[in-house]
Amino acid sequence: MTTKKQLLTILEQQKGQTISGQDLADCINVSRTSIWKAISTLRKEGYLIEATTNKGYRLSTESDLLSSEAIRPLLIANLRNQPFYVFKAIESTNQEAKKIAAEHPAEPAIILSEEQTKGKGRLGRFFYSPPKTGIYMSLILKPNLTTTDATLVTTAAAVAVCLAIEKITTKKPKIKWVNDIYLDDYKISGILTEAVTNFENGTIDTIILGIGLNFRTPIVGFPTELKPIAGSLLSEEHTEITRNNLIAEIINQFYQIYQDIGKRDFLNDYKERCFVFGKTINFKQGKQEFNAIPIDIDQQGGLVVKMKDGQLRTLSYGEIAIQRPFNQKGE
Repeated sequence: MTTKKQLLTILEQQKGQTISGQDLADCINVSRTSIWKAISTLRKEGYLIEATTNKGYRLSTESDLLSSEAIRPLLIANLRNQPFYVFKAIESTNQEAKKIAAEHPAEPAIILSEEQTKGKGRLGRFFYSPPKTGIYMSLILKPNLTTTDATLVTTAAAVAVCLAIEKITTKKPKIKWVNDIYLDDYKISGILTEAVTNFENGTIDTIILGIGLNFRTPIVGFPTELKPIAGSLLSEEHTEITRNNLIAEIINQFYQIYQDIGKRDFLNDYKERCFVFGKTINFKQGKQEFNAIPIDIDQQGGLVVKMKDGQLRTLSYGEIAIQRPFNQKGE
């Protein structure tokens, strides 16, 4: 590990505390000049490191650049050795994850980026991904799941995002089936799951789980077309809750669910947070459009709806629209 990475690990672990240059040098076993050079490099990369004469260096609690050095110590012990790939800007973390999975077919991994230039949403949509204010993350999973059970991964991820937000903030997010997270009537997060299937035995070789979350309101605001529907988790410009904190908690929550995903216990958490029940929705199947009222989530994460004629139907995929928006701004 380089001097810079070792230094960043120490500063992240003691964030907000002042550490003398000599103590840092002794800990890493390098010269104080090497510490100074590494500090200069980190500052150029955007880390908020304060220096006080005769006292030392301090990583500001407001510093919030994505880094494996900040996230890894916060993970459950058995996840800390997973490979991390952290980028300043890439087209899409899901796209990058596919490349990494092809190069390392047996290896799970975590991919993060400060910015996505071609962020991917469901149904071919673009996910707005400006720098420094969002979480754009993909997990490479190597599941032992059938194609049927693999559909639960999206549902599990939605629950994990909600549980993580609830644990480190006072916010109470809600879920719109199947993969959107809402807060105060605005969408703050979306989930995109893509799978590589082994058709010979009917199992999934690789799942790419993409999570996009508006952590703070973008500095320039949301594009005009997104203003009626998009929101962010935190509106404050500065907060001691960082993206790294939330990323680590999302990963922890997801893997706790994922290791026992077949038991489906998390579906109760999903139902408690799903706000579409009892509302009139529109959905399409083929070229036909239908109205129905959601009443339940089935054991595969499908949405059970009651049709106009009283019959029950289960939606396993696709998209729904609430006929009368639950807010006055639209969806």
